[in-house]
Amino acid sequence: MFKRRIVMKRAKRTITAIVLLGLAALAVASFPVAQAGPPVCPQIYAPVICDGGKIYPNQCEADRHHAKNCVPYGL
Repeated sequence: MFKRRIVMKRAKRTITAIVLLGLAALAVASFPVAQAGPPVCPQIYAPVICDGGKIYPNQCEADRHHAKNCVPYGL
């Protein structure tokens, strides 16, 4: 009888832990995810060159790729 009571307590703790972890996962999943720049960049050709020598067609595209230290290029 005593062992059964211990087993039941452990089962309750385990179930409670699983439920709480599930609720925590749902809470985290419901937070909005920040996007890098607008979802669609305008089709404007104003090239920029960023660290590493990568050239993007405009600053919006560079921002979407998390490029750093961009300056106008060409034109």
